[in-house]
Amino acid sequence: MHDKRVSLSDIRVQLAPWVRLHAQRRRRLLLGMLLMLLTALSALGLLAVSGWFITASALTGAVLALGGTAALDVYTPGGGIRLFAVSRTVSRYVERLYNHDTILRLLADLRGRMFAALVSMDGERLGGRRASDWLNRLTADIDTLDALYLRLLAPPVVALLLSTALVGLVAVWIPDAALWLALGLGLVWCWLTLGQARLGLTASRHRVQTLEELRSAMMETLRGLAELEAYNALARRRQQLERIEQQLLRDQWRLSIISTVGNALAAAAIGICWLSVLAVAIAAFQVGGVSAPVMVMLPLAAMALSEGLTPLPAAFTQFGATLAAAERLNHIDVQRSNTGDADELPPGPIALRLSAVGHRYPGAMFEALHDVTFNLAAGQRLAVCGASGAGKSTLLSLITGQMALQQGHIQLAGRDIGELSPECQAHSVGCLTQQVDLFDASIADNLRVAAPDASSGRLWHALEAVALADWVEALEDGLGTRLGEGGRQLSGGQARRVALARLWLTNPGLVILDEPFAGLDASTADQVSRGIEGWLAERSVIYLVHEHDPVQPRPGMQGIGLALELGQPASAAWRKGMESVTM
Repeated sequence: MHDKRVSLSDIRVQLAPWVRLHAQRRRRLLLGMLLMLLTALSALGLLAVSGWFITASALTGAVLALGGTAALDVYTPGGGIRLFAVSRTVSRYVERLYNHDTILRLLADLRGRMFAALVSMDGERLGGRRASDWLNRLTADIDTLDALYLRLLAPPVVALLLSTALVGLVAVWIPDAALWLALGLGLVWCWLTLGQARLGLTASRHRVQTLEELRSAMMETLRGLAELEAYNALARRRQQLERIEQQLLRDQWRLSIISTVGNALAAAAIGICWLSVLAVAIAAFQVGGVSAPVMVMLPLAAMALSEGLTPLPAAFTQFGATLAAAERLNHIDVQRSNTGDADELPPGPIALRLSAVGHRYPGAMFEALHDVTFNLAAGQRLAVCGASGAGKSTLLSLITGQMALQQGHIQLAGRDIGELSPECQAHSVGCLTQQVDLFDASIADNLRVAAPDASSGRLWHALEAVALADWVEALEDGLGTRLGEGGRQLSGGQARRVALARLWLTNPGLVILDEPFAGLDASTADQVSRGIEGWLAERSVIYLVHEHDPVQPRPGMQGIGLALELGQPASAAWRKGMESVTM
C-alpha cells in the first residue's frame, strides 16, 4: 500500500467484493437503515410539531389574555409530540441493538471467509509474510470493514433522505425556497461525504499501514526481548518503535484536524440552513404566505438535520482506512474447488505417484527438491530419508497441497493433485508434522478437533493406541484435563502422541508421519508402533526420517522395506520392490 491517487474505478473494484458480501444480508441491512431513518424522521417531526404547538399555544394565550376569543386543538399536536418522542427513543434503541447484531454477524462472515482463505493458502505464500501480518488482517482489517455499512453506506443515505424530507416540508408552504434549499443541502452533503473522504484519504490509508507496522514491531520486540537485551540492542529498538509511534501520531493529528474541520462545516451548514429558512419564513409571514406557528415550525424542523449530517465528517474522513483494509484483504485469494462425489477419492489405501518433481524457494541458491520420481502402490510403506534441509518437509508440503507445485506431477489415486480441492486433500492425506498444535482446552476437546462427533469410548481407544490411556486415566480430571496454552502441560513426547492420537481418529487413505517416534524411548516407540499398526495396515504410509536401515531398523520402523534418500544420487537410494526411484 503506497500513497497514490485513487480513482473511482479503483475504489469500486476494491470495495465490490465486500459490498457483495454485505448484500447477502441485504434484508437485515435495509431494515437497519429504515430504523436509522425512522429515528431521524422522528427527530424532525418532534421539532416541527413542537415548534408549531408552542407558537400556537403562545398566540392563543395572548389572544385570550387580551379578552379575545380563540380555540386551539391541543390533543392532536400533543399526541403527535408524544408519538415522535416515543418513536425516536424506541427506534434509536432498537436500531442500535439490531445494527450492532448485524455487524457482528457480518464480522463473523468476514472472518470465516478470510480464515478459509488462509487455510487454503500454500505454505510458501503463508511464509511470505509474518504471522503478525496475517493476524492483523484477520482482526484489525476486518474490524475496520465494519465501517463500510455502519458509517459509510447507511448514514449518507439516511442524511440524503432526511434532507429530502425537510425540502419536501418546506416546499409545502414556501415552494420557491425549496429548490435553493435542495441545492444548498446537496452541496453540503457532497462535501461532507466525497470531500471529507478525499481530504482524509492519504492520511487514513497511511495510518493503517503505520499501525500494522507498529503492531508487528511490538510483537517482534516482545518475542525477542531476551536477545535484544543480551546484545544491548533494546535502546535502538525502542527508538525504532518511537519513530513509528511519532508517524502514527502525525497521521492521527492530521485526521483529527480534517475531522474537526468537517464537523465545523456541518455545524455551520445546519446553522445557515435554519437561519435561511427562518428568514424566508419571516418574509412569507409578512406577506401572509404562512401563519406564525408555521413560520417557527420550519426553521426548528431544519435543526433536525444534525441527526443526519453530524455523523458524516468523522466517518468519511476515515474512508481511506476502510479502503486500505479492503485492498489488503483482497490480496487473500479465496480459491475453492467445487466439492462433491466426483471430487472424492475412493476409500482405502491411496496410491501416490511423483514424476520429476522439483521445487525452489524464492531467492534460494539451490533447489529444495530436484527431479524426484517414485511410485508408492496402495498399501505400501516408504521411508523418505535425508538430513535436515534435504527437502523432506518440502516434499510433505507438496503432497498435501500446502505449497503450489512448480515442476513435475503428483498424482493421488491416479488423479492429478491440482484437480483435487483442499477439502478432498485434507480428507485423503493425514499428516503428523514436526510442529504439534495443541490448544488450551481439555484433552477431549483437542482430540475432537479431528473428529467432533467422537464418543468418549473412541477417544480412549485413540489414547490406548498411542500408549497414553493409563496416564490420562491417572489424571484427576481424565479427559477433561486442560493441556495449557500450546500444550505446555505436556512433555514433547506426550504432545506428539496426543497429536498422533488425533490423527488416529481420522480416516485418510495416505498417512505421512514426520519423525513419529522422536522424543520417545525405544520401549515406548515399540509400544506406540504396535498400537497404531492395525490402523496403518489399512493405509499407504510415508515415514519422513533422518535415516532408515531396513536390516537394522530403529524402534517403530520395522517392516518398512522401501526407502528413498533425498539429497543423494540415484545410485545411493535404496530400492526394493519399487518401480523407480530418481532424485
